[in-house]
Amino acid sequence: MKKSRFAPIYIIAVIIYLLIPLVATAIYSMFRKWTGILPEGFTLDHYISLLSNKAFLLTLGRTVIVCIVPIALTVVITLLALFAVTIYFPKLEKYVQFLCMIPYTIQGVILSVSILGLYAGIGGFFGLRLVMLIGAYCIIILPYIYQGIRNSMHAVNMPMLIEAAEMLGASKIGAFFKVIVPNIISGITVSSLLAVGIIFGDYVLIRNITGSSFQNVQIYLFLAMKRSSTEASAVFVIIMLVTFLITALVLYLQSRDKRLRMESKGR
Repeated sequence: MKKSRFAPIYIIAVIIYLLIPLVATAIYSMFRKWTGILPEGFTLDHYISLLSNKAFLLTLGRTVIVCIVPIALTVVITLLALFAVTIYFPKLEKYVQFLCMIPYTIQGVILSVSILGLYAGIGGFFGLRLVMLIGAYCIIILPYIYQGIRNSMHAVNMPMLIEAAEMLGASKIGAFFKVIVPNIISGITVSSLLAVGIIFGDYVLIRNITGSSFQNVQIYLFLAMKRSSTEASAVFVIIMLVTFLITALVLYLQSRDKRLRMESKGR
């Protein structure tokens, strides 16, 4: 198939089109007002105030922490479930897939109200609002994590690789974590980054489940919108930068790990 010479132009045009809202928001956040053709009153006061605001930094830290925990739990549980289904119960895979796709149809309001109705009245560990929130996030991101890991496993032909590792003396579970997981790390990474975006953008679940006791950046953004639109724009830009930094860090660590494996094999 002949490659079009205009393909790079199309790609650049799409990238510019997608970046226009973010660039416009960033410009708006650095000016006091923008009622005419050009913005007026350049200032970085909102960024200085936010980055020196302990409440905002704590909110940002809480969001990162509550983002990492459910993703890690969901990835581990999904890996073990797919290992068991693929190796021991292959006929049950379609049922597992159906169950993992159900959260696609569940709205955040319905999920939060259901969780509160079931667990809010009980004491102990499961009655904690933070535990409920983490469980709700695990449900919401499950379809994305499952689909990414499942596709990666089918791409590497997991049963054949495990059989080859067993012939060399490895156990099934050992072969899974030493052979399969390193080969599907790219799929796990992409799924996890998609889940990061979903959790960072959540407002309904955390608002309904934890109320004002555990704020994330979306709640802070909502409160900032009531005070000032330019401040809210600055909060939005910082949220985007944090997600970009997380993505860049994860991709860098993945590429470095891949490079180190290639170098060790070359030796």
